[in-house]
Amino acid sequence: MKALSALIPVISALAVGTAWAQGGPTDPQIAGIVVTANKIDVDAGKIATSRSKNKEVQAFAEQMITDHTAVNKQAAALAKKLKVKPEDSDTSKSLQEGAKKNEANLKKLQGGAFDKAYVDHEVAYHQAVLDAIDKTLIPSAKNEELKGLIIKVRPAIAAHLDHAKHLQSTLK
Repeated sequence: MKALSALIPVISALAVGTAWAQGGPTDPQIAGIVVTANKIDVDAGKIATSRSKNKEVQAFAEQMITDHTAVNKQAAALAKKLKVKPEDSDTSKSLQEGAKKNEANLKKLQGGAFDKAYVDHEVAYHQAVLDAIDKTLIPSAKNEELKGLIIKVRPAIAAHLDHAKHLQSTLK
């Protein structure tokens, strides 16, 4: 239950649909959310690769590190090209706070309890990210290249969710 309570701020932050009553986040704020969300998953993956003894969990964590690092490189290159500096927003700050709580919780756990907490978080996190992509980030993005990047990475996020759900089913 601690793992889920650590996730509540993350899910709340990603449910940004109501956070901007006046047209959604700006492109710089969207870029900030994208960068923050990817960095959070990279950091959680690094914790998992160092703490998990489960080869499937370790492989999943490695994939999260690789894939989310690649997305952030693409986002950084696009931001530079467009001369857009990713901006913090209430959402990105809330994501960072939730990530700190999740990391603190994960660092207290070992063995199967760690694996379950990490994978449960990944399932909920990727579902929340998909919801935010569909309901807020794509509809709010004004720049077509930024919107295109988000649309391009959406299938990978969906695949991560499916992979995490499969992994979750093997840990029960």
